Amino acid sequence: MRLRTVLRKPGALAAAIFLGLVIVLSVIAPFTPLDPTAIDLDSMSSPPSAEHLFGTDALGRDYLARVVFGGRISLLVGFLAMAAATLIGTLVGLLAGYSHKFVDVALMRLVDLLSSIPWMVLIIVVSVFLKPGIITIIVVIGAFSWMSTARLVRAETLSVRERTFVQYASFIDLPKPRIVVRHILPQILPTIMVAATASLASAMMTEASLSFLGVGVQAPMASWGSLLQTAQGDLQRLPHLAVIPGLLIMATILSVSTLGNAVREAKDKESA
Repeated sequence: MRLRTVLRKPGALAAAIFLGLVIVLSVIAPFTPLDPTAIDLDSMSSPPSAEHLFGTDALGRDYLARVVFGGRISLLVGFLAMAAATLIGTLVGLLAGYSHKFVDVALMRLVDLLSSIPWMVLIIVVSVFLKPGIITIIVVIGAFSWMSTARLVRAETLSVRERTFVQYASFIDLPKPRIVVRHILPQILPTIMVAATASLASAMMTEASLSFLGVGVQAPMASWGSLLQTAQGDLQRLPHLAVIPGLLIMATILSVSTLGNAVREAKDKESA
């Protein structure tokens, strides 16, 4: 699948540019003069101005710096949780799709069981019993959001294993791990990429929800979700404190979903 094919649509190109800007800004943030913890006692809860482009929060901290560094945390949690969920889901899906029927049934019943539990409630309960922090959020989201990826990978694996080249590789007694890695995995890679984009959007939304509920990122660190939570007390006077991180969350998730749809459409065209 060529990158040019994916970015051919204006929407996908705009989404890629926006995500690229957000990622670059998050990477270079520590090398900029922005300080998310510096307090200006003379400018507490001030509106946007030339000195503070996004204004300040109730403690006098520059809100632009808080938003930029909050984006670092949101993206970090999103990407690492997505990587964990994609890895677990891919391994379970491959194992279920290319193993004995008993293994397939057992794994799919496990997936059904985990999927039947309200995931947000489960994540909140687990988060309460673990030490709050970024690592906990990443582990909890990654550990309980891989089920849809596992189903997709299993379905693709069941389809690919019936193709002639896979059947021939099995006929000449190639080791199963080699068949999976060399012949099946490359064929289902586009599906994994689509599932990964969906997992990324879901992970970022989950992190924002947990932080908004107060069981996510803990002070003094901030994410876009925690900024929404702390902005509740100033909605009447300073609504932009909630609008800015809210729009960034929405735009980022929309961009990720748009790119995921573009990858899926490019894959469907190549398969046709």
